[in-house]
Amino acid sequence: MDSTRQPAGSTLKRLCLILLSSVLMAFNINTFIHAGSLIPGGFTGLTLLIQETVLRFGNVRIPFSVILYTLNAAPVLICFKYIGKKFTLYSCLQVAVSGFLTDWMPPMFIEIIQLHDTLLSAVFGGLLNAVSITLCLYAGASSGGTDFIAIFISEKYRRDAWNYIFAGNCVVLAAAAWLFALDRALYSIIFQFTVTMALSFFYRGYQQRTMLIVTIKPDEVYALIRDMTHHAATSLMGRGFFQRKKRVLLYSVVSADEVNSLIAGIKQIDPGAFINVLKTEQINGRFYIRPRD
Repeated sequence: MDSTRQPAGSTLKRLCLILLSSVLMAFNINTFIHAGSLIPGGFTGLTLLIQETVLRFGNVRIPFSVILYTLNAAPVLICFKYIGKKFTLYSCLQVAVSGFLTDWMPPMFIEIIQLHDTLLSAVFGGLLNAVSITLCLYAGASSGGTDFIAIFISEKYRRDAWNYIFAGNCVVLAAAAWLFALDRALYSIIFQFTVTMALSFFYRGYQQRTMLIVTIKPDEVYALIRDMTHHAATSLMGRGFFQRKKRVLLYSVVSADEVNSLIAGIKQIDPGAFINVLKTEQINGRFYIRPRD
């Protein structure tokens, strides 16, 4: 039996999360985003911009899915080769389903939300978009588009690509402001800000935390950190001034979503351990990143 094969339950869970993410994203595009005439970031915003530009100046209606699939074609091939096959395939499923539903979602669902306030559309649309992306991330996939590009550059060249993605989004918003109206671009910035803030709250997989652990069982605690996170640790000898006894300080940087499980495990090993968790803004050096499947 192949030990690397994922359990059927895990695969089903991933599929359900991705399908739910796709439905929410398509619903968001057809309700909040359309109601506010917003231009989101990434390939979704670029797709809507191209679609509306061609319709307004060429009187030709191109399906949303056709443009979205075309824009994603090259990034998909690159990620499939260099990042991870399953990760790319699950991401492609999200893009395919969300694109299809955006074009073919029944009007009865679209008419549920009739907002006439652009600010409300930007805020609540941003929240719903963040929920959709979070579900996708928890499924071990992405929503495609610029995510493919950013992940490829980050993992292939160890460089942060989000500044370039941000610059690209600015170009799209500037084009929207020039072609249509400035207020649409400004409300779209509010939409993007809401997405960013909500994502930082909903999903912490890309954040790091520094753990400072004072313990009398450093070997056992380090073994737990190594086995649970594949991260290393540095030990420093010290002495507690209250009890005047020798202690060991373990220093380790882990992913934010691993902290709670580690604390629970450490307390089982050493109930008297003192743990301080710090927010980590930036790290330089070797840091284990879990490979994508």
